[in-house]
Amino acid sequence: MATETALIDLGILFAAVGLAGLLANRINQSVIPFYIVIGMVLSPYVLGRVDFPALLGDGAIPHGSELALVETDFIYVGAELGIVLLLFFLGLEFNLDRLIAAKKKIGTAGTWDLGINFGIGFALGWLLFGEFLAAFLTAGIVYISSSAIITKSLIDLGWIANDESNPMLGTLVYEDLFIAVYLAIASALVFGGGDVGEALGQIGIAVGFILGLLLLVYFGTAWFQRSLETDSHEFIVLRALGITVLVSGAALALGVSEAVAAFFVGMAFSSTDHVHDLENLLEPVRDTFAAVFFFWIGMITDPTLFYDVLWIIAAAVLFTTPTKLISGYIGGRVYDLDERRSLRVGLGMVTRGEFSLIIASLALAGAGTGLAEGVANDLYAFAVGYVLFMSILGTTLMQYSDRIEAAVVPVLESRSEPSPQPGDD
Repeated sequence: MATETALIDLGILFAAVGLAGLLANRINQSVIPFYIVIGMVLSPYVLGRVDFPALLGDGAIPHGSELALVETDFIYVGAELGIVLLLFFLGLEFNLDRLIAAKKKIGTAGTWDLGINFGIGFALGWLLFGEFLAAFLTAGIVYISSSAIITKSLIDLGWIANDESNPMLGTLVYEDLFIAVYLAIASALVFGGGDVGEALGQIGIAVGFILGLLLLVYFGTAWFQRSLETDSHEFIVLRALGITVLVSGAALALGVSEAVAAFFVGMAFSSTDHVHDLENLLEPVRDTFAAVFFFWIGMITDPTLFYDVLWIIAAAVLFTTPTKLISGYIGGRVYDLDERRSLRVGLGMVTRGEFSLIIASLALAGAGTGLAEGVANDLYAFAVGYVLFMSILGTTLMQYSDRIEAAVVPVLESRSEPSPQPGDD
């Protein structure tokens, strides 16, 4: 049984993220940066350094006591559940028929997004770190937009039913599918000492598992429908969580992203008659454990490391904000949207978040193996600082899109008009 000290510490955790969320809502900002910052404040890297009791003692680094292990395990598993549920909900927004119907547009918009942003990210990483693996990880960090933050912002701003949501969600799906294979390659490279050949087996496993999930989504609708046939809300929650977490855990055990597996499970449930029930019943659970995930990121981050990578963060922001705006705008045009809505797509795609942090955690875990310790620490600190800035910037751009559109759209429309020809009246 947990001791009273463990419950007090966990009570502090939830109270702190609750207050952080309240503050974020009061100033109309995304809660995610606030969750990360409050995790930093309560970590041994901040309060612990001023001789004030930090939450969980040594935070995310167990110091051997049973109490610390219990608390650390709770935060770590809670963080995993947060990511799983965030991507599960994204999957609920799509069913396989919808994906197949829009596959050409999704493929075109997603390929533009990948080519522009992954390419600039790799070039930037090579210039900054001078080695392939660090550049490869940097490319992933700056390429992928935040499915969690963007989906939440679409709902909060009322854009989810608008035309601009289609290219945004379609591109996010493309990114999530790509990142499934990317994470398999990155994991093999990081833990295999940078050996490309060692990655091939892991890639095969990842692709095989994803194909298996696609078959499950395609042929398993009736089974997923029956699995939730009950009048009890309790049983709906337990069964949905049991299936989702079990499949995600199996994926993780095979070296495949648990988040991507959860996305496919959500897609499978999206074809059933229980989508509304799942959204209503699981949304509070999702948001609770998502808060734990971002809090955990803050807990294991030493903010003093930001000082050494501020110039890297600044360079990434300077080069990658315009590229997302451009690729998002192109994606909107691929979906035949006008200049205003295409610009909105670009503004919305700027936000980076959870997958960038997962890649950063992977880099940190590979310190001393595939990556030198200094490079791994710099990559991690850069990613956390970058996500903090880009999550604030991206949500702010979406919130003030009307003002931006008023200034930019007339310029875009004037450039798209055909030039007058001699003899025209």
